[in-house]
Amino acid sequence: MTGPGALGLLRRYGPVALLVALLVTALVSGLAEHLSLEELRAQGESLREFARQRPVLSVLIYLTVYVATVSISLPGALILSLSGGYLFGPFLGGAAAVSGATGGSTVVYLVCKTAFGDFLRRWKNPLLLKVEDGFRENAFAYLLTLRLIPAFPLLLVNVAAGLMEVPFGTFLSASVLGMLPSSFVYAGIGSGLGHVFAQSGPVSLDSLMSPRGYLPIIGMGALAFLPPLWRHWRRGRVAPAPDVK
Repeated sequence: MTGPGALGLLRRYGPVALLVALLVTALVSGLAEHLSLEELRAQGESLREFARQRPVLSVLIYLTVYVATVSISLPGALILSLSGGYLFGPFLGGAAAVSGATGGSTVVYLVCKTAFGDFLRRWKNPLLLKVEDGFRENAFAYLLTLRLIPAFPLLLVNVAAGLMEVPFGTFLSASVLGMLPSSFVYAGIGSGLGHVFAQSGPVSLDSLMSPRGYLPIIGMGALAFLPPLWRHWRRGRVAPAPDVK
């Protein structure tokens, strides 16, 4: 009786314990502090050279770091998306970024479907409850809309989707489709960081305003119009038929 019980506890709580251990390790070791534009600037040339010499290994390492970062909710997803464009170019970098973001989000989603989710369901957070209400109406459409808003908290969306037990196929497809635009836009901005790094002075959002960065930044602005357009299309699709007398 002891064996199966211990194995059950490991399956239910093991993933949470592993993520907590990774988070503590990242914070204590100082690894989290390396997720910055200044660090990318300092190590950029050596990282690019490694990416040219070992492209497959570089992408695998990048994906591992991205998935781990999102899984333990470190504030580095934006930097990693920019780094993907800087290291691999706008197209491969964008594909790697959306893969990493989706992979990390899926880890959190799956963990919240374990016993850890039972604990979170007893935590009546108003914002979380509001997000859950949206999932009850139309999980795919609501998740897609949230993913299309890059500023919306990634962790909150992942946790809510797991707690509401959104079907895995729905979660995965809406996440990929919703994060594709912002991932490629950020990778496009990142592909122009080499010119920014070559200049003197600190790296900031203002320093990204170079000719190579104009189009991606305009694309980011266009993303803000996608959610209302999507909701307008949904209302048109579900509009009630006129009464026939």
